[in-house]
Amino acid sequence: MAIQVLADDICFGEGPRWHDGRFYFSDMHDQQVKTVAETGQVSSVVEVENRPSGLGWLPNGDLLIVSMLDRRILLFDGSVLSEHADLSEFAPFECNDMTVDSTGRAYVGHFGFDLNGGASFNHASLIAIETDGKSRVVADHLSFPNGTVITPDGGTLVVAETFAGRLTAFDIVDNGDLENRRLWGQLPAGTAPDGICLDAQGAIWVASPPTNECLRLAEGGEVLERIQVGQGAYACMIGEADTPLLFVMTSPSSSPAECRALRGARVETAPVSVAGAGYP
Repeated sequence: MAIQVLADDICFGEGPRWHDGRFYFSDMHDQQVKTVAETGQVSSVVEVENRPSGLGWLPNGDLLIVSMLDRRILLFDGSVLSEHADLSEFAPFECNDMTVDSTGRAYVGHFGFDLNGGASFNHASLIAIETDGKSRVVADHLSFPNGTVITPDGGTLVVAETFAGRLTAFDIVDNGDLENRRLWGQLPAGTAPDGICLDAQGAIWVASPPTNECLRLAEGGEVLERIQVGQGAYACMIGEADTPLLFVMTSPSSSPAECRALRGARVETAPVSVAGAGYP
């Protein structure tokens, strides 16, 4: 498939989302949430001083933003940025990706250890945040929980465990708790799942930074398609315009200092045959 560069001069793109006909992402090390037009023009939505990551929307249209370093979820109503939830009780180090379901309940992962400081690995958890900001741990002992999706019926959550090379599924029960933990798919050796997105056939696109590619997986782990990019693929999202496009956030590095110095990250796109589905 032909990959095209839609936008560049980005520090490090994360949390890609397609919402109301617009493409959004967090430029983590430029401390801004941004949008990209079809022309490639990049515009700032809001500044988040403690590194924005996962994005999602409440039913009323307010934007939720993961603020990594202070481990909070922020709410942006279009003009004012405020605190939606403080997750520092549950997340000892940086918070990361997030998905928000149709009711406005959010699920957020975190690092579990001081990754950028070179600390030893430690398992982490998934945290559920209700619309009133009340939070709780709903799954633990995860190997660096990262990209997360929820199926269109709201019944299943799948999370990428980056350091285990696998996608893990849970049933979502009525109160938002997670049950029936199981392996959704093991990735091929050498790959590592980061950001993920779901399509209308139930397959999951997985961004794999070490192999510079996105893989489309069926439940069980069969690789259905692969799209190669020229540098690390850190996250992906299917957007709808005239035809479905896979938006891929790529970067030559994930080091905060290198990202700020290089500004070599890009938004790249490739046409795909199956539309996006579910959440985000």
